[in-house]
Amino acid sequence: MIDLLVAGCGPAGAATAIRAALAGLSVVVVEPRSAPIDKACGEGVAHSAVQYLGRLGVELTGRPFYGIRYLDANHQVDARFTAGPGLGVRRTTLHQALVDHLTSLGVPIVDGRVGPITQNTTSVTAAGYTARYLAAADGLHSPIRRQLGLAPTPGAAGAVRRGLRQHFSVSPWTDLVEVYWSGLGEAYVTPVADDLVGVAILTSARGSFDSHLNAFPALQRRLQGACPANAVMGAGPLRQRVRARVAGRVMLVGDAAGYVDALTGEGIAVALRTSAELVRCVEQDRPEDYEAAWRRVSWECRLLTGSLLWARNTSLLAPRIVPAAVRLPGVYATIVNRLS
Repeated sequence: MIDLLVAGCGPAGAATAIRAALAGLSVVVVEPRSAPIDKACGEGVAHSAVQYLGRLGVELTGRPFYGIRYLDANHQVDARFTAGPGLGVRRTTLHQALVDHLTSLGVPIVDGRVGPITQNTTSVTAAGYTARYLAAADGLHSPIRRQLGLAPTPGAAGAVRRGLRQHFSVSPWTDLVEVYWSGLGEAYVTPVADDLVGVAILTSARGSFDSHLNAFPALQRRLQGACPANAVMGAGPLRQRVRARVAGRVMLVGDAAGYVDALTGEGIAVALRTSAELVRCVEQDRPEDYEAAWRRVSWECRLLTGSLLWARNTSLLAPRIVPAAVRLPGVYATIVNRLS
C-alpha cells in the first residue's frame, strides 16, 4: 500500500506529489492526458508561487513582470510589486517543468482515470491502487468531487463567467500584467516570452474571442498586425462551490477544492499553499485537519477575490472599480501586493 495516490497531474496535483515525495512518502499520480497539458489561464505566476516552486526544486523559465496595471477607457493605474517580480510562464512550460521534476524524483505518472473510489477507515482504493490517502486534483469540474457528493445541490445561479485565451506573436510593450476593464468583462495581457503575449478574456457574455476583443479597443490597437500564435482555448464556468474538502481519506486540492474567479490570478499560488497543507495532514495522519487548514491559507484570497467579483457584478460599482484604484493608488497597491 502506498501513502498517497494523486488524481490529476496539473499544477496542484504535481506540486502535491512533489511535496509528498520530498517528505519521504510513497506516491503515485494518475493522469489521463499526456504532457505537457495546456489550459486556458492567464499564465501569470505570482512571486510567492515562483519562490515556492523553487524550494521544491522546480525551476521555471519565462518573462518576469513587475506589477499589475488596470485600464479602462479613460483611466490607467499601476501597482508595482515590492517583494519581487512574478513570472509569465506558458502553461505548457510550467507543466513540463513539474512533470520533469516528478520524473527525476522517481514518482510514477500512470496513464488512466481514477474511476470508482472505495475506502474504509485505513485506506482508499482507486485506479487499481490502494493508498492511505487520495488527493483529488482533477480540476475545475472534478469528477471525484461529484462522485463523493461534495458539490452542493445546484440552486439559483448568478452570471456565469468563463474565460477564453489566445496568444499573439508580438513583443511585450510593458513589464506589467495589464488588465483591461470594460462593460463586457476583463482582458488580461501577460508577457510570457520576448516575442509572445497571452490574452485571457473573462466574461459572462456569450460570443467568440474576436467578438469579445471588440469591447477593448485600446487592446485591439496594441495587437494590430500581431498574428495569433495558436487557437483559442476556453474554461468555465469559473465559480465552483464545494460543500467540503474532505470525505474520509480523500482530500480535494487545487480547482477541485472550489474556485471563486480568476479576477486576481491567484489560482496557482493558492493551490501550492493548500497542497502543502494536504501533505502535512497525510504525514500526521490527520485528514480531519485539512478543511480548517485549507480555509486558513486561502481565506484572504477568497475574501479579496469574492469582494472584487461582487463589485464587478454590481451595476453601480463595476464602472467605478478602475477610477477608485486611480483615486486610491496606495490602497490598490497594497491589495495587489497582498495577493502577490
